Amino acid sequence: MVMGILNITPDSFSDGGKYINPQEAVLQAIKMAEEGAAIIDIGGISTRPGFQEISEKEELSRIIPVIKAVRASLPDIWISVDTWRSNVADQAIKAGADILNDQWGAKADPQMAEVAAKYNIPICLMHNRHDTNYLDFMEDVKRDLLESATICRKAGVAEHHIILDPGFGFVKTPEQNLEVLRRIDEIVALGYEVLLGTSRKSTIGWVLDLPVDQRVEGTGATVVYGFSKGCTIARVHDVRPIVRMVKMTDAIMGKRSILKKDGRNG
Repeated sequence: MVMGILNITPDSFSDGGKYINPQEAVLQAIKMAEEGAAIIDIGGISTRPGFQEISEKEELSRIIPVIKAVRASLPDIWISVDTWRSNVADQAIKAGADILNDQWGAKADPQMAEVAAKYNIPICLMHNRHDTNYLDFMEDVKRDLLESATICRKAGVAEHHIILDPGFGFVKTPEQNLEVLRRIDEIVALGYEVLLGTSRKSTIGWVLDLPVDQRVEGTGATVVYGFSKGCTIARVHDVRPIVRMVKMTDAIMGKRSILKKDGRNG
């Protein structure tokens, strides 16, 4: 499945400021859906290096009108909300979101996992941490992810609703980002669905020596490799070309969609 990125922020590294207006955001969501996105990921806080933290009130004011408008225009699309705050997550679900996408793996806000359990919806847990003091890089990444999964299970989140994200581009050097991708099958082997969020990231620019808006081929290479190793969701900016690559990869691998929309249950 392909998840299209819809940043409702003025400062995101790739598309900051483009979709602050709800009407523009809806048009972009419709465009991504027409291009084959199965999920629209709506976020109100940038995660770029040096980003400015915003209040919960500001985050809600950015995303809730957009979630409502996208839900009204695309009643059958999956909508995920990119937030680490439990109250924002709760309000987003009430506005029409179906999936939680937590960049802190349910560790920044202890109530986050409980919200996912309360509404019986999927939650994506991204690898993140406050330091780079890895003792054994991949073992530490896997341990961190399993800690997030355990938090969710203890809160009552269904096992099949837990999705792991290795956090490509977060608290990792370019070499470590490539290693986590190279060894992505080890994360798949943890037993959960795996989302890959490599789109236009700086490591791709570092490898190819290209600016943000010229990294679609590099992104595609990471997605195809990740899907060939068992990843099932790709979070991307450039939906149309990635959807085509994913369809071809799926045909080769014999994969099928892993989420079925049935009310609010995955």
